[in-house]
Amino acid sequence: MTTLPTEGDAARDGGVAFLLAQLGSHAAAAFAERIRPLQLTPPQAGVLRRLAQFPGQSQRELADALGMHAPRLVVLIDELEDRGLVARDRDPGDRRNYAISLTDKGRQLLAELARVARQHEHTITAALDDNERAQLLTLLRRIAEEQNLRPGVHPGFRRLGRRA
Repeated sequence: MTTLPTEGDAARDGGVAFLLAQLGSHAAAAFAERIRPLQLTPPQAGVLRRLAQFPGQSQRELADALGMHAPRLVVLIDELEDRGLVARDRDPGDRRNYAISLTDKGRQLLAELARVARQHEHTITAALDDNERAQLLTLLRRIAEEQNLRPGVHPGFRRLGRRA
């Protein structure tokens, strides 16, 4: 039988919003640690993941999709290109733009990143069984949609490159 949370529970735990923020911060920090051996930062991982889903985007399209400042994206792309993970090619439809795509090396690293991300998710949700994990995912998707969050895009991209 499921019991509803009481005011005492909210005072002790901080409520749903607080727990989501607490777990989100914990999960983000743990993920950053897990991908450190891959010599990736979370923003770089997000860019690689987005390029795998939507190859050939221009820098502007990618910045818009991630909701980030274009100059900061250029720095991320430069870093990834220097490592041979992405390539910039002139866009045949608009020679003023570059189409960005993963290289073979980038796709290999992305496969390793996906393995690490699966381990991370399993560790973060270890207290749940498969049905609970699926239910939580459904509920979190519903909340994210209602809050108009972009699916698969971390809101932290909006803060990259901004001065406090």
